[in-house]
Amino acid sequence: MAWFKKSKSIGTEKKIKIPEGLWVKCDSCREIIYKKEIEKNLRICPKCNYHFRISARERLDLLIDEGSFLEINAGISTTDPLSFKDKISYKERIEENRQKSGLEEAAISGQAIIEGRPVIIVIMDFSFMGGSMGSVVGEKVVRAAEAAIESGVPLVTVASSGGARMQEGIFSLMQMARVSAAIARLNDTGLLYISVLADPTFGGVTASFAMLGDIIIAEPRSLIGFAGPRVIEQTIKQQLPEDFQRAEFLLDHGMIDMVVDRKELKKTLSQLIGILA
Repeated sequence: MAWFKKSKSIGTEKKIKIPEGLWVKCDSCREIIYKKEIEKNLRICPKCNYHFRISARERLDLLIDEGSFLEINAGISTTDPLSFKDKISYKERIEENRQKSGLEEAAISGQAIIEGRPVIIVIMDFSFMGGSMGSVVGEKVVRAAEAAIESGVPLVTVASSGGARMQEGIFSLMQMARVSAAIARLNDTGLLYISVLADPTFGGVTASFAMLGDIIIAEPRSLIGFAGPRVIEQTIKQQLPEDFQRAEFLLDHGMIDMVVDRKELKKTLSQLIGILA
């Protein structure tokens, strides 16, 4: 019977602890991938080419020549025009997102150089309140367009947004008209405007400057639209096509001009500016 009894010495084995944050599950193919492998691949899944969301600062490093960025309009901030409060006040939510993202707002803008070609660039960050466009983000886009006109250089925007920032009500919604008017003034001068759409780009951003580019580029598999697919299905009472609102679907239906892999985006922007600017 002693054969079936565990020895006291067995069970003293140490359990190996695996540190958290070493592995990442791909949102597309669901594969478990070593985090450093994804980071080396510009945060693109090596299994299925899914493009993970990246911060505005990370994207800036990928797109522009090293050391060429000079931020403009960094000091502007919202005044909380509606004194809005849900679970916490709007001001507290802004501060919370500043701490989380390391940014002052949902977009950064400035002068930059892409492979030797000067541009004015605006990059949105989805991690800051879903990249929502409030009065500050709208003001940054407007001022960036004006800076491009004054400097006589192309404007490049990278959108990643859930839409308008409803904590600012009509002050947020009116940014759609303001930024569209600014892009129209830029267009009147004959200067080039390139719009890059990252995952996701929705709502008032899609309905304004994001879809007004002379050239509209999207990253692979990016979700792009105005309302979400569930809202559309409930409204029209019909089943939507497979991959509806994905970048490739929009390309096939003439809504955008190019789908470009993140690794090729800087080179593509440089080539387009060289040909068209």
